[in-house]
Amino acid sequence: MADHEHEHPHDHDHDHEHGTETISFAAFVLSLAHTAAVHFGDIPDPMSGQMSEANLPAAQQMIDILSLLEAKTRGNLSAEERQLLEQILYELRLRFVEASKPQSRIITP
Repeated sequence: MADHEHEHPHDHDHDHEHGTETISFAAFVLSLAHTAAVHFGDIPDPMSGQMSEANLPAAQQMIDILSLLEAKTRGNLSAEERQLLEQILYELRLRFVEASKPQSRIITP
């Protein structure tokens, strides 16, 4: 039998036939980080193009998902994947602390 007869129907070309691209671990992590940035109100919502107010519980949920992903993939990632995930978690956690602080104003209305 030829090697191509043993290929699984979900292998390489199958995804391209249906207009979807295979996603890398890094792209997946970055998409979750992007969603967190939307929830922080830092970037526009990709669907509406509008900036929204911060939704800290939703941002925290994205951080929790990334933390879960880090715990469940520990020991199974390349050095680059691990570093990317750790760096994103670090930055998102700092952003959450910053966003959770009461806004300091020089003049209170």
